[in-house]
Amino acid sequence: MSRTSDFSAGPPQAQAGAMFIGGTRYATPWTLVMLYRPWRRMLAQMTRMRSYRWHKTYYEWPLTLGTIAFFEDRDALLKFARSKEHRELMCWLTDDGTKRAHSGFIRIFDAQPEGYSNGRWRAEDGSMGHIPTFTPLARETEGPPVHRRSAGR
Repeated sequence: MSRTSDFSAGPPQAQAGAMFIGGTRYATPWTLVMLYRPWRRMLAQMTRMRSYRWHKTYYEWPLTLGTIAFFEDRDALLKFARSKEHRELMCWLTDDGTKRAHSGFIRIFDAQPEGYSNGRWRAEDGSMGHIPTFTPLARETEGPPVHRRSAGR
């Protein structure tokens, strides 16, 4: 992998500047059934946005459903959160206290300008390879080498 700040050759999620992950623990299986139509409307609206990049939905036993979604930037993500479909779904979910859901969370992450790419996803030259040193931790001035000499050499 090579360090880069050009993700133009990467997949949509590599080109995103902001990501959210959210999850909701629903009250009953019936709530998940009732959720289907408004959730599909919200997903359709989200994927039509020019700034939308990619998403995945996940399920955790017994009744948690969540989404990981990527957008061009933080403002685009927040614009989606203000959309009619998202607002209506969140109000439906929370306006009756714990009747439809017991808990939920959303976390928003901003992409760092630099990262790593390799091969066909590397915009600069398409090379395959690894970085010579790891990225330094907060307390380091430089990271250790990727390849280390073994003790016996």
